[in-house]
Amino acid sequence: MEAITRIMLADDHALIRSGLKLLLGKRASYEVVGEAADGMEALRLYKELEPDILILDISLPRMDGIQVLKEIKSSYPEAKIIVLTMHEDEEYINAVIHAGASGYVPKAAVDEDLYAAIETVLKGYTYLRPQETHVLLTSIKKKSDQERHLELYRLLSAREKEILDYLARGYSLVEIGQKLVISVKTVDTHKSRLMIKLNVTKRSELIEYVISNNLQRKETFK
Repeated sequence: MEAITRIMLADDHALIRSGLKLLLGKRASYEVVGEAADGMEALRLYKELEPDILILDISLPRMDGIQVLKEIKSSYPEAKIIVLTMHEDEEYINAVIHAGASGYVPKAAVDEDLYAAIETVLKGYTYLRPQETHVLLTSIKKKSDQERHLELYRLLSAREKEILDYLARGYSLVEIGQKLVISVKTVDTHKSRLMIKLNVTKRSELIEYVISNNLQRKETFK
């Protein structure tokens, strides 16, 4: 006899919960053992039922789904929680995965992907569609690049950081020399060293580096 997978639903819309029950009811091995309409109820009911799978919406009243997810994972590290949400942007994908979700399924794709998500999560893996995997990997790469850039920035001297800031704001070498009371040749030497250290070849790349890494130094200007 096939083992029964006990599933709990947490969504504040009764129609969505009913639709999920109908969908899950098509599989004899799935049983919906509980339903919650808000975050506090979801937390209480999960502790009471300890289901095999929790299908959790993010946008819940009283306590949002991310907080519910964190609370459950803190007490039940092995909890298998699939986040079902209408949000598909990078911010939400990162938030639910970092909070400990075992899977992420957009509501628009529930008919096609929920079964696959449940079976994947039951095997101990994390479920993401190719679309969300791409978003997550791109986000990780962006973060990795920025951390590398900031590490390079930390290696610059105080004078180099100061000159970099002036260059990014559009000051000429002559104007920078006047501001810092140093020769144009000295400014140019610092600029050349900056380009070597930051691995760029053009002034426009220096400007892009400062802006993309949010390195503008407000204290430089009165």
